[in-house]
Amino acid sequence: MAIPRAGDPTDAEMARAAQAGDAGALGGLLVRHRPALLAVAISLVGYGPDAEDAVQEASMIALSRIGSLRDPAAVAPWLRAVVRNVCRTQRRSPAHVPLDDRHVALLRSAEPDPLERLERHATRDWVWQAMAELSSPLRLVLMLRYFSGVSTYQDIAATCGVPVGTVRSRLSEARGKLTRALLATADTAHDDVRKANEESRRQAEELLAATRRGEPGSALATSWLPTVALSGPGGIRSEGYGLLARGLEQDVRDGVSHHVANVIASGDLAVWEVTMQSPPDDPFHCPPGAAWVMHLRSGWVRQGRLFHTRRGHPEHTCAA
Repeated sequence: MAIPRAGDPTDAEMARAAQAGDAGALGGLLVRHRPALLAVAISLVGYGPDAEDAVQEASMIALSRIGSLRDPAAVAPWLRAVVRNVCRTQRRSPAHVPLDDRHVALLRSAEPDPLERLERHATRDWVWQAMAELSSPLRLVLMLRYFSGVSTYQDIAATCGVPVGTVRSRLSEARGKLTRALLATADTAHDDVRKANEESRRQAEELLAATRRGEPGSALATSWLPTVALSGPGGIRSEGYGLLARGLEQDVRDGVSHHVANVIASGDLAVWEVTMQSPPDDPFHCPPGAAWVMHLRSGWVRQGRLFHTRRGHPEHTCAA
């Protein structure tokens, strides 16, 4: 652990500042403790890229969970515990990294709005502004990994239509870039991204409301391009939203209900997570959850991919 010089803020002071929304303070904490964190990682996974990945993953978790730290003076052992947990999970299962320790659990979306996790401090704006600087493929894996329920490597791979190895490499690159930005203190002004998420959630809610009225096509026409390229489970592909509109109408006729569970929006990407309830007389009609990954152009959906978070009976499928 680095020893603060005379006049430098203490760990507790920096932790409290980070909890209040000072991304620079959190960056300073990570710079101060980086040698110790890397030493912990090397002792558990050996010298090399795995140790560096573990520290980067720990930095992301610290960024998202600093508000839950009860004792700011204990930030150093807390950070080391995060690294140990990441390393142990890496050793157990390289392809899946679901941390289950309650203090360092990854952000999984059981909440209606992912930004609520960062709502208590302005670090939220730093996170999303920094993510906006990443390429779409890198940004998408970060969004799914840390702000959605589609967070295991295999689920992310299925959602993005790429191999698990590609997910791992993209996450590593994205975490590295985001961590380097954080270590640079990120003390510039940032745009508030709440409006983008609110607008995307409004579109999702309006689509489902229109679906319940039997008019999904009217809602799709307001934000989906007529030439939108759609793909889904089983290799389903179509051009235009007609097939989707008909599928949603059929769901209503079959007695399926849809509800928006989570919305994430960043630049030219949006993810809608939806829960579905099958009719009582056909409990396996639909999987209970799905996620739509959408690529945008000037605010219009130009490409969409459907992922069922948990599959239902193999003979039944739903549009959402």
